[in-house]
Amino acid sequence: MKKFNKNELAYFDGKDGRPAYIAYEGKVYDVSTSFLWKGGKHWVLHQAGRDLTEEIERAPHGPDLLARVKQIGILQE
Repeated sequence: MKKFNKNELAYFDGKDGRPAYIAYEGKVYDVSTSFLWKGGKHWVLHQAGRDLTEEIERAPHGPDLLARVKQIGILQE
């Protein structure tokens, strides 16, 4: 599995045709094909290319929705 640091993850922000990746609890997910992540944004609240662990903890839905997308890597500190 590919390893990402935060700088590498930031490139995958879903803008200008780039894939949209997010991290949660050390796992990196590809949300590019999700209709909920158009242009790298989810409901204008969350931006791809970042570690969303804290944001998802405060979201109205839980991390169980990440089971619908493919884990593609691991986030390293």
